[in-house]
Amino acid sequence: MLYRLLRHFSNDAKPYDMTSLQLYKHLLRQCERLPPDACKHYKFAVKQSYKQHKAELDPERIKEIICKSKEDAKWIINKYTK
Repeated sequence: MLYRLLRHFSNDAKPYDMTSLQLYKHLLRQCERLPPDACKHYKFAVKQSYKQHKAELDPERIKEIICKSKEDAKWIINKYTK
């Protein structure tokens, strides 16, 4: 299952050191840094994405999803903070 991937999470953790649940929580916390309308939109998107991918079993695919999600979150945060 997805939750077997992580030992612990920090800002510089490698993507495969994070479980899907930890990624989910991280992304929801990142949404709090956005303006209210954007926060609502992206929280909904994060929740839908989590539901869609939570049954994924392929470890390589999980790594790809986590890595891409972290990159996207950084881009979105930078977009709204600049």
